[in-house]
Amino acid sequence: MSGIQRTALVLTIIGAINWGLIGFFQFDLVASIFGGQDSALARIVYGLVGIAGLVNLGLLFKPSPEISREPETKPTR
Repeated sequence: MSGIQRTALVLTIIGAINWGLIGFFQFDLVASIFGGQDSALARIVYGLVGIAGLVNLGLLFKPSPEISREPETKPTR
């Protein structure tokens, strides 16, 4: 996994936690840290989380190394 994919995964997890807080407690952590949903910093974070989600779409369709390998054949005697 590349550094960009790891960063995207971390941002996606942050977004998932934020949406969980919104869904369960009606509390937007990003907005409260950065001064409201309309602040420039909050909008940047929301945008980065959205881009990270798109980057992670590639991971969904990437073949797993275990699946893509050919099975080993044993010689018969």
